[in-house]
Amino acid sequence: MNPQDSQIHCRVSVAGVTRSQNSDGYAAPVRVDRPPPGEELNTGEVTEAREAVSVIVLREGPDGPEVLLVQRNPASRFMGGAWVFPGGSAKPEDGGLEATGLRELKEEAGLTLEGPDQLVPFSRWITPAEVQIRFDTWFFVARAPNDAEAECDGQECVAVSWLRPAEALEAHARDELMLVFPTIKHLEALAGVDTVEGIIEGAAAGEVVAVQPRVIMRDGAAHVLMPGDPGYNDG
Repeated sequence: MNPQDSQIHCRVSVAGVTRSQNSDGYAAPVRVDRPPPGEELNTGEVTEAREAVSVIVLREGPDGPEVLLVQRNPASRFMGGAWVFPGGSAKPEDGGLEATGLRELKEEAGLTLEGPDQLVPFSRWITPAEVQIRFDTWFFVARAPNDAEAECDGQECVAVSWLRPAEALEAHARDELMLVFPTIKHLEALAGVDTVEGIIEGAAAGEVVAVQPRVIMRDGAAHVLMPGDPGYNDG
């Protein structure tokens, strides 16, 4: 199971990739569909978030940085068909989050990095408490090995693609590429940087602050709120 699929746990139901703004200029909550089987909203005690890792692999393309996305098996009960960054849950035998990232990258995309120092912390997302299946996911950025050819495992992941972040977002807006909310937000951030080196240097110089969205029910529909959004700290 890829942890990104459960970070917001609801598919964005609006067209486009950015949230609208209300009259005060604040980002309005995203309305989302009811989650599909396997990622239901929680009605009992809060589930403990499991440690997980996602690896954002980058390479320089002719028109700017490209990112590696893998497609989850459409037959999967849990967010089948979504395009995500390679990743998965941490295992005790991994011996650390970086080791988890290296293992998952090899298993899902057939890529081998030289070592854990190739992974630079980029962000940390924690699944909303309102969802049953929860992950505490560290996202790392890494430069792709020279002349590396990504290959999917054919089981959990059935396809791979190198895309410019903006290109992936545009395909999602046209309903040609299924993306989940955290992937969208990361692609939006990556799209604003012109080089792979710029992305990696920015990550190395930045401080990772945990982000935990909230899911609220309003007028019979689920809405996603990000930290800082009006209403995030209410109730």
